[in-house]
Amino acid sequence: MPTVKPRRPYDSALRKHQAGQTRMRILDAAQKLFGERGYAASTVEAIAAEAEVAVDTVYASFGSKRSVLKSLLDVRVGGDEARIELLDRPGPQSVRRETDQARQITAFATDLSAIIERARPVDDIIRGAAAVDSDIAAFRVKAQEGRYRNLQQLVSWVVDNGPLKAGLTEDDAAAIVWTMTSPEVHHLLRVVRGWTPERYTAWLRESLRQILLP
Repeated sequence: MPTVKPRRPYDSALRKHQAGQTRMRILDAAQKLFGERGYAASTVEAIAAEAEVAVDTVYASFGSKRSVLKSLLDVRVGGDEARIELLDRPGPQSVRRETDQARQITAFATDLSAIIERARPVDDIIRGAAAVDSDIAAFRVKAQEGRYRNLQQLVSWVVDNGPLKAGLTEDDAAAIVWTMTSPEVHHLLRVVRGWTPERYTAWLRESLRQILLP
């Protein structure tokens, strides 16, 4: 009677890792094509070809081209695909734990600069896509509202350690931080004016200290 070889145990961790790698290839390919051709002109078929996967794999992984773009922003903001709220990630939590306001702003400027460096090119794509896709336009509005709420929380952490500059309310402070850290301002300084990432971070750090703190 022939010997029956035991089946290998199903390696769900390996399959999950491989699926994650495939998703990242698709997202990287999509960002490249969206940046070169624009969102409207980049088809799912072109994304699949660039990522070297089947078209069905793109649909199975994301469902639609809109979802590819939305997922791309999420991954660039967070830095990975982990399902962790932004404020619960190590960078913001280090800001929360810091008890000195100036050091809080330094930590925030460093973390935020890294985030916007990854995410701003995607926001450029989203702003272009919003002109031809009302769903993407609504998504960007919602994303900006979420960004504002996160910055309100950050300002509240700073206020926990002391007062803001005289006459400055928490709401005003949040609006100022929201504007200074906007993708539009980052684009003007990093792309139009050609600042380095280090110069942008230093400007953000020193400007926020001067504007927010006594």
